[in-house]
Amino acid sequence: MKTTNRRSFLKTASLAGASALALPALAGRCGNAGSAGEQAIATPLIIEKKNGLPITGTFLDEISHDIPHQNWGEQEWDNDFRYMKSIGIDTVILIRSGYRKFITYPSEYLLKQGCYRPSVDLVDLYLRLADKYGMKFYFGLYDSGKYWDTGDLSFEIEHNKYVIDEVWATYGHHASFGGWYISGEISRKTKGAIDAFRAMGKQCKDVSGGLPTFISPWIDGKKAVMAASGKLTKSDTVSVLEHEKEWGEIFDGIRGAVDACAFQDGQIDYDELDAFFEVNKKLADRYGLQCWTNAESFDRDMPIRFFPIKFDKLRMKLEAAKRNGYDKAITFEFSHFMSPQSAYLQAGHLYDRYKEYFELPV
Repeated sequence: MKTTNRRSFLKTASLAGASALALPALAGRCGNAGSAGEQAIATPLIIEKKNGLPITGTFLDEISHDIPHQNWGEQEWDNDFRYMKSIGIDTVILIRSGYRKFITYPSEYLLKQGCYRPSVDLVDLYLRLADKYGMKFYFGLYDSGKYWDTGDLSFEIEHNKYVIDEVWATYGHHASFGGWYISGEISRKTKGAIDAFRAMGKQCKDVSGGLPTFISPWIDGKKAVMAASGKLTKSDTVSVLEHEKEWGEIFDGIRGAVDACAFQDGQIDYDELDAFFEVNKKLADRYGLQCWTNAESFDRDMPIRFFPIKFDKLRMKLEAAKRNGYDKAITFEFSHFMSPQSAYLQAGHLYDRYKEYFELPV
């Protein structure tokens, strides 16, 4: 082969490869439809459709320590709220308003505590977008990180005394401000959990005229391992009976100050879902709480943390929630793990599979 022909061949092959790689980015989204006149190809599902509890809420995770920041501006967030709305999401929850020194809004109190000044007021941004798209916004409280260092929740009570009052005075006029998320992620036997949740929940409700509060703890199951750990599972796990006894005590102590509990669903195995979900619903009914599920849309079974979950795993969890009569499904979290514009290519495919299953328009 002549040199010129070889060069021409390599150039053509290179361009063809680049075009193939670019195709996913060029595909039109909502529903990943292609160019005009192109028909979408759908694989027939061999399971019953719409048999799970639809996701109607999502966390907004902009202050995180274990998933990457996507560096979105207002346009990207506006697009994402539109994608959320298209699958029926009516509630957005700021997972935490700050973590250690990074904060989401220019809090006068937290800046005096040594926190870094943010370049954008994300609380204002999210509330304006929630107003625009007719959603309810739940404000997630501040997490100083000191609980994780010391096991003492009193630091969170003290800081949030000021944060709660400050936030309500600054942002409470928004029509979309619909409630509060008490952001301390706990499990069973967490020292001081009852007193802390009761104190923070009561203050949130008192200052806002009774707006609802909720928590999202984790079940101490086989996959309840630290994100930084090299392990995927552990052997010392809670039994269903222990879970019922311990959480019955916690629910009894916080009723009246907390309105809903959304247990994270990823720390137990898929064949354990019904046993734990049945107990969760029974406890919530007994103590007057709404029973939500935090349907994690990231995969805890992978050695690399964290990627979007396999659709069938998410489906099985949502179906268990529906079987057990849960009141609402929220997810952690749409923007990274289900959004068509996520940094993860798999997230947009999960979005498409979810829309096929729930027979939502593309």
